[in-house]
Amino acid sequence: MNHPGKESIMGPCKRFLYSCVLFPVATLALLAAAATAAPSAEIKIGYIYVGPKSDYGYNYAMDQGRLYVEKNVPGAKTISFENVPENAEVERVMERMIKGGCTIIFPTSYGYLDPALNVAKKYPKVTFMHGGGFKTAPNLGTFFAGIDDAMYLAGMTAGAMTKTNKLGFLAAHPIPQVLRNINAFTRGAQSVNPAATTTVVWTGTWSDPGKEAEAANSLVDAGADVLTGHVDSPITYTQTAEKRGVMVVGYHADAGKFAPKGWLVGAVWNWGPMMARIVKSVQDGTWKPEHIRGNLQAGDADLSAFGPSVPQKVKDMVLAKEKEFKSGTMQLWSGPIVKQDGAEIAPKGAQLAMANLEGMDFFVKGVVGTVK
Repeated sequence: MNHPGKESIMGPCKRFLYSCVLFPVATLALLAAAATAAPSAEIKIGYIYVGPKSDYGYNYAMDQGRLYVEKNVPGAKTISFENVPENAEVERVMERMIKGGCTIIFPTSYGYLDPALNVAKKYPKVTFMHGGGFKTAPNLGTFFAGIDDAMYLAGMTAGAMTKTNKLGFLAAHPIPQVLRNINAFTRGAQSVNPAATTTVVWTGTWSDPGKEAEAANSLVDAGADVLTGHVDSPITYTQTAEKRGVMVVGYHADAGKFAPKGWLVGAVWNWGPMMARIVKSVQDGTWKPEHIRGNLQAGDADLSAFGPSVPQKVKDMVLAKEKEFKSGTMQLWSGPIVKQDGAEIAPKGAQLAMANLEGMDFFVKGVVGTVK
């Protein structure tokens, strides 16, 4: 009878030893590595909007930030509520979010600040980040971005393109952020066209398409051949401008598709990276209640694409100035700055402080209208 040789016996033995000893060791190493690289813990974040997130305006831009966070921050899960009024209703929505597991809440509208402060007192372990407010609490901070530079550049475009030298601006409320945009837009226009003026019509509300259409038509009837505005959605005044055969500058987000002929350019937000940094700071324990402010230079605001009617020489001029803003060689709020009544608020070489900007209560020279 034949017997197996030494080598034929040792082969299976070696394989047995490797399977019993080496494989478990490798398995343990893999398990240890997997534990070390465990995914980030889930964090639930709530967003609240005063209008519809499909408005191609303020709420749309904020919701694009939410989507960026969900895509780019490991563990981030978000929910959102839209069309929430600036009253006690928003407090109920925040409480509902907290009961649903949210530990970070972004109340994005200007009028949500006091309700957010009320809810923050009741839930000290929840972090609140309000859009654009001026108050903080131990668990509440604010975030916003200066879009002034982008509005200045948009104003340059409007000033170069107008034939009547009359620009129209429809605006919701005379709060500092709105006044800054009107003044920045006008300064930009006058930097290339000293004869240009900006006429302001107040709507008294963030969102009322009827009032916005009425205001836009009244501005065109008065001779304005470029419209822009600061309300929640640019859709109504953009469409009205297109129907009336005048040009339009957008705000908040790129609404160029609503005015394929008359669109010039828009000043737009880029909230995602800032929101992501805020969420990550909460995750790693470095968050603190402060006023976070971004700008064009940091990438938190931008220009949209130019419309087809804007000549290349105008684009080149505006983009060259944009480079100056981004490099820091151009300072929008450096004097001389002259108020509507002729009073000089900042002499040549002087720079308005952030406190002056966030408390702005005046129009610059070249603006037609009153600050209510």
